[in-house]
Amino acid sequence: VQLQASGGGLVQEGGSLRLSCTASGRTNNRSASGWFRQGPGKEREFVAAISRTGISTYYADSVKGRFTISKDDAKNALYLQMNALNPEDTSVYFCAAADAYKRFYRTESYYKEAMYDDWGQGTQVTVSS
Repeated sequence: VQLQASGGGLVQEGGSLRLSCTASGRTNNRSASGWFRQGPGKEREFVAAISRTGISTYYADSVKGRFTISKDDAKNALYLQMNALNPEDTSVYFCAAADAYKRFYRTESYYKEAMYDDWGQGTQVTVSS
């Protein structure tokens, strides 16, 4: 499975961006999908995740209330709507997907990079003040 992230760019503080991630190859019934980010000089961190059914979503505290994750299974697509952006959101954003056999028994499982099997190449988001 190949994941392709897009939609990044340069935006002013307070602005919005919508990231997209499209999948090719075997994409059936992924157990979870998510977004992670890596800022300059920082480790990659969890941003948001969505369950297999799409009913449950999970967010890092730093983005809760500003970012919204969604997906369209018919299009094999994952999205991240980002509003009220601030300079601290400047990062490379990565989409990720977990194989169908993975089981996310705890909420904390969604936050862990190791639970995800396929990763996109990243898209740069830069927020200017």
